[in-house]
Amino acid sequence: MPFRESRPRRLPLLRRLFGKTTASDSAPAIQRFFADKARQQGYTLSPSQLQVIDAMARQTAYLLDRRPTRSLYLHGAVGRGKSWLLDGFFQALPLPDKQRVHFHDFFARLHRGMFAHRQQADALGATLDQLLDGCRVLCFDEFHVHDIGDAMLITRLFKALFQRGILVLVTSNYPPQGLLPNPLYHQRFKPVIDLIGAHMDVMQVSAPQDYRGLAQNHQQQRFTHGQYVWPGTPAQRRELALPPTAGPPLALAVGSRQLQVRWHQARSLALTFNDLCEQPTAVMDYLLLCEDFDHWIIDDLPLLGECPIAVQQRFINLIDVLYDQDKHLTLLGQQPLDDALQGQAIDLARTRSRLGQLQQVSPLALKSLS
Repeated sequence: MPFRESRPRRLPLLRRLFGKTTASDSAPAIQRFFADKARQQGYTLSPSQLQVIDAMARQTAYLLDRRPTRSLYLHGAVGRGKSWLLDGFFQALPLPDKQRVHFHDFFARLHRGMFAHRQQADALGATLDQLLDGCRVLCFDEFHVHDIGDAMLITRLFKALFQRGILVLVTSNYPPQGLLPNPLYHQRFKPVIDLIGAHMDVMQVSAPQDYRGLAQNHQQQRFTHGQYVWPGTPAQRRELALPPTAGPPLALAVGSRQLQVRWHQARSLALTFNDLCEQPTAVMDYLLLCEDFDHWIIDDLPLLGECPIAVQQRFINLIDVLYDQDKHLTLLGQQPLDDALQGQAIDLARTRSRLGQLQQVSPLALKSLS
């Protein structure tokens, strides 16, 4: 089956809004869609956001005219509206043959498909035939690269996507030259950077503030129903009806592996930071757990700056997955969240922005509620 997010097709609604969409009227329709969306949410669009919207409208017109298109690579600091623009483009685009995917989930499926097709001469091509059946537009959110193995696969993937004539829209915190910054591997990633330059318009998205911090943006946020609890005292646990984590860990089957957890019931799961991030877990483990559990309780968040970089990166990957899947997260630590989230891993800014949306529960907060 092709990989598609569970989003309803929007063509009937778009035709009610814009009339019968043609190439000649698609550009103003896209621009009007974003103008209405910004006004409803209380935004003033920045000049760079308006330039991106114009580029989206222009490429939409080319796409509907069956003319050659240029893909788009959007980069900028966290919370500046890159995903907001991508989601709006996906929603407004008057085509059914489109997919919006997330970096971690897409690559997990890509690896699985290539393994399943490993006996074929072109395992990647066969996998893309399956995942992107008929797709003309691929929206690829949160693109980042830290692993040289993924970097080599991305080179092949991008070549295949551009050869298929798929319009690719990518968001990233980094400009292309900032991907895979490890100097040991960066030069080997240059073919991807060259492909991006040849086939994509690279555009920086900037804005004067982090949109995730705006109250009127809550409908765009995730984790707003979650909590960060510190220092996780027995009184706090009783007040919040949290399960105990004392006692021996339980073995939980995750794919072909056994992971340690502290408690699970129905769609709720309790683990420690050690269980998830100080063990050799991987993104695939988190994705598989998300299939079975919606409420995650993670105990004992340490000071990340005192953890090895590999441990920090696992935590970043975990939060990326939980955020993209919109899971209910209760995170417990000994220190205030800002103190706990200091570290050297280059993606921690994104993690801090996302976890900053959690309701923070401190001893003082509990007293004020009582």
